[in-house]
Amino acid sequence: MSNIKVENPQKNINDSTLVIPRNAIPNKNPIYLFLKRGQDIFFSLLAIITLLPVLLLISLIIVLDDPSGSPIFCQVRCGKNGRPFRMLKFRSMRKGAEDDLKNLLVSNEMDGPVFKIKDDPRITKFGKFIRKTSLDELPQLFNILIGDMSIVGPRPALPREVDFYNTYHNQRLLVRPGLTCIWQIQPLRNSINFEDWVNLDIEYINKQSFLLDLKIIFKTISAVFKGYGE
Repeated sequence: MSNIKVENPQKNINDSTLVIPRNAIPNKNPIYLFLKRGQDIFFSLLAIITLLPVLLLISLIIVLDDPSGSPIFCQVRCGKNGRPFRMLKFRSMRKGAEDDLKNLLVSNEMDGPVFKIKDDPRITKFGKFIRKTSLDELPQLFNILIGDMSIVGPRPALPREVDFYNTYHNQRLLVRPGLTCIWQIQPLRNSINFEDWVNLDIEYINKQSFLLDLKIIFKTISAVFKGYGE
């Protein structure tokens, strides 16, 4: 993992005096971009068709586990260049969970702008399972198919998180966000601090290639079976 550090992670993203240790340079090779988009369409469509019975079964169990809300949770996230889009997830929290967030912020176990706590009281019984196995992310296959996301790329950030980004963090938005990334396949990913998480994303942006994308995809399948999620 990189030892890159930002001199002042609290500076605003518009502060031109911030010193950037290195810049993220996306792969703009037209052949790679064509292959990447083709890969996204092929794998997302194949997965949707193959996993349709699983998607329907998960939806049914969510409704039975907590009939108070829809099985699909739709949330605004920041895409490439900060463009907002509506990201889909299977609902793993009880209805009204977003309204309860402000009361839990003091218990945040992550540094930086990201919010995570190990035993989030808002998560339903079945929600714990689909988070552990990352099955809650499957509806994002539709986001990938329509082009809001890619299979591989930095995880899409919430607008409230991006509001706290500095210039260095903001480089995560140079490429289309992904369903999986280097951070996603780490065994103890939620123990990784925010700065190292950003470093991993920028490492991916600098090293983007068709073979690297395939490597991360297959490692993600392994991570799902090993239950790296929380």
